[in-house]
Amino acid sequence: MTSVLIKGGRVIDPHSGTDRVADVLLDGGRIVSMGARGVGRVGPASGTRVIDADGCIVAPGLIDPHVHLRQPGREEAETIATGTAAAVAGGFTTVCCMPNTTPVLDNDSMIGAIAHASRESGVCRVFAVGAVTKGRRGEELAEIALMARAGAVGFSDDGDCVASAGVMARALAAVRATGRAFMQHCQEPTLTRGASMHAGSVATRLGLGGWPREAEEIIIDRDVRLNRSIGCAYHVQHVSSGGSVEIVRRARREGQPVSAEAAPHHLLLTHELVDSHGGYWTSAKMNPPLREAPDVRAIVEGVADGTVGVLATDHAPHTAEAKGLPFEDAPFGIIGLETAVPLYVEALITSGAIGWPRLIELLTWAPAKLCGLDSQGLGHLTVGGPADVTIIDPNLEWTIADSDLAGRSRNTPFVGRRVRGRSITTIVAGSVRHEQARC
Repeated sequence: MTSVLIKGGRVIDPHSGTDRVADVLLDGGRIVSMGARGVGRVGPASGTRVIDADGCIVAPGLIDPHVHLRQPGREEAETIATGTAAAVAGGFTTVCCMPNTTPVLDNDSMIGAIAHASRESGVCRVFAVGAVTKGRRGEELAEIALMARAGAVGFSDDGDCVASAGVMARALAAVRATGRAFMQHCQEPTLTRGASMHAGSVATRLGLGGWPREAEEIIIDRDVRLNRSIGCAYHVQHVSSGGSVEIVRRARREGQPVSAEAAPHHLLLTHELVDSHGGYWTSAKMNPPLREAPDVRAIVEGVADGTVGVLATDHAPHTAEAKGLPFEDAPFGIIGLETAVPLYVEALITSGAIGWPRLIELLTWAPAKLCGLDSQGLGHLTVGGPADVTIIDPNLEWTIADSDLAGRSRNTPFVGRRVRGRSITTIVAGSVRHEQARC
């Protein structure tokens, strides 16, 4: 393994409070030293690869706690190999995959199988999130303790909500015993049956079934109430409603162990997009749906004030054939790993909501803590720690093109968008896994 010297970048490590220009030396899969630029505290040995990071941000490797790798069962849309290629292309050194595969990740053998497959074909670190109920049917608890021991970093029936309050209470207690987080897909099913987009003026105009905000808000409110006497780490996935942000804000003020995540599309886009590109545009169909401008503003404000403390892509690949179906029949979801960094920059930094140190925290240390990966040294830069590093050019302007998408699927509404900021180098365990020219 070649030593790597990263010279002259702005090193931002939110965990330690580091924000300074420095050199970083990597060797043997570890961070060997971090020293002030030009004072000789870090010196390359013969054969060391030198990366000029002048004008760039040197950050801990980015972590995405919510991706769909589709393997096993739907490899035509994505695999661990192609999904991790998409991850490193976007600057992510670690991803946590959801359990809605075929078969479902609902036992310790399946968790072990994901770990094995990722070692065989992955180019970044992959950790599995286990299903909380068997088959994700919401009826009987899965093997939660066994999956935790096998390496599951959280539990979720993502793609479906645990609709039964009784099952949910038992799930919260079981997950709490493992020390992991429960990650809830907040969707009250009786309010969304037959719905394909946000319940608003566009759905009415297009004659589509409407998906109300209350379907998300009711579940969060119920779960927060159930969890008051249990105290499980409870995480709201892909928040889409301004009302949801306020429920989470109130719960956190009460001292409850509640967190929430936001995805790029819910920070930038609204339901009006569905009626673009000739109408019924399936690239704008996602779960939860795109909502309205006040919801977008509320989520951005939630990120700014700390209510929404994690960023995640909800990377959801689908084939062109599936997304080419009529709107109501097409699957929900878009890809997001390759394009996340510039979209977060647009929504949160260019808008003035937060600065770079906070953005790096939301993409590294915060998801590491959520998934217990901080105990493995991930999510921060420290001498002796894992050499997972992402180098970002914050000023690089580019237009997202189909050729920038390294995964197997292409379902995104962001192709053709002019953006600023890009991950240019992704290093996993000391090995450079992706490089992007700065032009």
